[in-house]
Amino acid sequence: MTVPTITLNNQTTIPQLGFGVFQVPPAKTADTVTQALEVGYRHIDTAQMYGNEEGVGAAVAASGLPREELFITSKLNNGFHRPDDARRSFDETLAKLGLDHVDLFLIHWPLPTLYDGDYVSTWRTLAEFVGDGRARAVGVSNFQPAHLGRIVDETGVVPAVNQVEVHPYFTNEAARAATHEIGSVVEAWSPIAQGAVLDDEVITRIAEAHGKTTSQVTLRWHVERGDIVFPKTMHAERMRENFEIFDFSLTDEEVAQISGLDRGEPGRTGPNPDTFAYLP
Repeated sequence: MTVPTITLNNQTTIPQLGFGVFQVPPAKTADTVTQALEVGYRHIDTAQMYGNEEGVGAAVAASGLPREELFITSKLNNGFHRPDDARRSFDETLAKLGLDHVDLFLIHWPLPTLYDGDYVSTWRTLAEFVGDGRARAVGVSNFQPAHLGRIVDETGVVPAVNQVEVHPYFTNEAARAATHEIGSVVEAWSPIAQGAVLDDEVITRIAEAHGKTTSQVTLRWHVERGDIVFPKTMHAERMRENFEIFDFSLTDEEVAQISGLDRGEPGRTGPNPDTFAYLP
């Protein structure tokens, strides 16, 4: 099954479906990613904060796959926003992954209440990594509309992506619209709301009509809306299930019905980026 690609604003292409390793234990990451690669995933999303970059790198090295067939993303840890810290930690990311470049590197959280509210110098630093060829593209994660506007206004550098929480119970339309407005692509994390949407009556009814699972229908909903999605699972059967979402389509009405499940802010499962201030 062929996974469609999306062209980012710097002409880099990214598979619309990837595999996430959030909360995959470091000791199990290599085996888990190896299984995902065997299923057919070629886009792997990790982060410094996950503590499992080395496992991703080990799986990539053992896979025998050509580097150009893979798309590897990592993200800057919250404790490393100051420019020199960001540079040093990026060097460590490449070393742990065993790569000479990543395909995408993101600021994980804006942390507007920390670092004197300065995430702009952090963003300028990430742009350096594209300039020296060690990142094919850079972007942000969990950036609200005001955060996006500020970094673009002050640096002129537009993120390739904005990775934000999106699922049927929290469609996050303001952040999605602001991302599209600046010419960036949305990546949706927590795509099935940590499983909360899987028993939903509306999604169940649509899934039955298509002979698909509720997880497959939810992931297909993301794809129909043009977002990039990277579900996480440690079970090979579920990996295959999540991968098999390109042999059916939802109608416009079905997409609208699922979008209508949005609960606004009460539907959010993760922290609010305007106030999140976690330092590891």
